[in-house]
Amino acid sequence: MSKPDRVSFRTAEHVRKVAEHLGYRAEATGRIIADSGTRMLAMVVADITNPVFYGMIRGAERTAAHAGYTLLLLETQESQRAERIHLERVRTTVDGLILTSSRMSDSSIRALAKTSPLVVLNRIVAQVPSVAGDNVRGVKRAVEHLAERGHATLCYLSGPEASWADAVRWRGVLEACHELGIKARRLGPFPPTISGGAAAGEVWTAAPTTAVIAYNDLLAIGFVRAATASGHAVPRDVSVIGFDNIRDGQLIQPALTTISVPLASLGSAAVNHLLKTRALPAAPTSSVVLPARLVLRGTTGSARSPH
Repeated sequence: MSKPDRVSFRTAEHVRKVAEHLGYRAEATGRIIADSGTRMLAMVVADITNPVFYGMIRGAERTAAHAGYTLLLLETQESQRAERIHLERVRTTVDGLILTSSRMSDSSIRALAKTSPLVVLNRIVAQVPSVAGDNVRGVKRAVEHLAERGHATLCYLSGPEASWADAVRWRGVLEACHELGIKARRLGPFPPTISGGAAAGEVWTAAPTTAVIAYNDLLAIGFVRAATASGHAVPRDVSVIGFDNIRDGQLIQPALTTISVPLASLGSAAVNHLLKTRALPAAPTSSVVLPARLVLRGTTGSARSPH
């Protein structure tokens, strides 16, 4: 395909026809990139409407621009298939990839990392450069806070089934509850949206607990609305904790207690980590874990028997 003059005209025409039938395209830009680069990075996000990604995108864009790169933003809408299609289309036309909350398997990401410089953001993948918040410590601090307020039962409202963060946060809940003698159960999975939280609230009302920890703030907000609508007062009847510290959590009444991670710093760290990885491809892979903290607001209080 790149040097048709090396074969006969008949052979070249046959190869072109077969290539067209198979959908093969010769990526000339790939050769250009290998020589000089495009000064472009691609950031893949699961859902552009989810406020948790705003800070990550802003931090990544500012750091990329400062380094002389343009950031290309791609949305997968929580679809692993869409993520693969996007990556196949752009991986040869950008200098590096940032996979944010990727829904692909660890093995698929490791295979991709062998062919393209990449960093996984908001998730840790062994043998691949990764950047994430300290999910486990953040969730454990939330459970400790509930224990200090006398709560003996809690529900975890789970997010997307393929989410690494969801699995890690649930593990943190289980470990902390085991250490503190709290009974915990998992509800879901639910879409990581306000409507997903409303659905979780309907399930929770069948067997209420005095406390709830949600996969993210959007789920928590939807849950608070549903619990209130069903006659449960927050935090008198149920304490609620979210995750991500998005601005929307401060707009509801009472304001949402949540676990905060430095979103803009995560995005910035991902770009820096990616550029370092691209400059030193043979360097050992490593993970960057940024601290998480509990932000206390109005949705948590002392335990009271649910009704």
